[in-house]
Amino acid sequence: GNGPFPGIIDLYGTGGGLPEYRACLLANHGFAVLALAFYSYEDLPKEMKEFHLEYFEEAVNYMLKHTQVKGPGIGLLGISKGGDLCLSMASFLKGITATAVINGSVANVGAVLRYKDVTIPPLGANLKRIKVNKSGIADIVDVLNNPLEGPDRQSFIPLEKAECRFLFIVGQDDHNWKSEFFAVEGSKHLQAHGKEKPEIVCYPGAGHYIEPPFFPMCAASMHLLVGKPVIWGGEPKAHCEAQIDSWQQIQAFFHKYLLGKPSGTTNKL
Repeated sequence: GNGPFPGIIDLYGTGGGLPEYRACLLANHGFAVLALAFYSYEDLPKEMKEFHLEYFEEAVNYMLKHTQVKGPGIGLLGISKGGDLCLSMASFLKGITATAVINGSVANVGAVLRYKDVTIPPLGANLKRIKVNKSGIADIVDVLNNPLEGPDRQSFIPLEKAECRFLFIVGQDDHNWKSEFFAVEGSKHLQAHGKEKPEIVCYPGAGHYIEPPFFPMCAASMHLLVGKPVIWGGEPKAHCEAQIDSWQQIQAFFHKYLLGKPSGTTNKL
């Protein structure tokens, strides 16, 4: 068609650079998608130490003003670190209608986040909690502190400020961090502040890197923040099935809230 199309900003994780394949695949389904790099790309910072939401705000405003983007708001899609960045964008920036997070954290992780006069510190971590599996690969699922306890509460993203709907895609065998715990606590937090309950879709046996359908499961790879290979979790068949279903769930979610069309899929909590 000739558009305009519902707009989405797509963010990946700590690998940096500019992965564009998911944005391209979504564009094939009638979305105007901006794949947004946020570090380790061209003139962006080489390391993940500090992020300024003003950079992401520029991207949101670019999409909102684009003639091929159907307003009045846009969607956000993020996986892993990109997920908590999307939650921060939704909490502080205007013009966000729907936010889908794949195995994301509800606390700011890995780098200081700044916006105007607000500073959110990264969630604390203890590398002594790293385990090593029988293949000699690190398991970091227990490394992060609990964002509900003590000074780490300062890292919890103020989701109650958001004016959008949320979808949490959760791999229940995620070994990067406790994605299901984060999604459930995010839901509790939103409802405690009188907000709509988010959609949470959980996949038993799915690991951290839930990609579009038919991408091979990434069981382990180098983690740039940890500095060594880590396991991501996932059982191949269950993970593959989760990628197929979650891809439909994500599209249905954006169709529903960006276009106002009801989805034809059922949600699994």
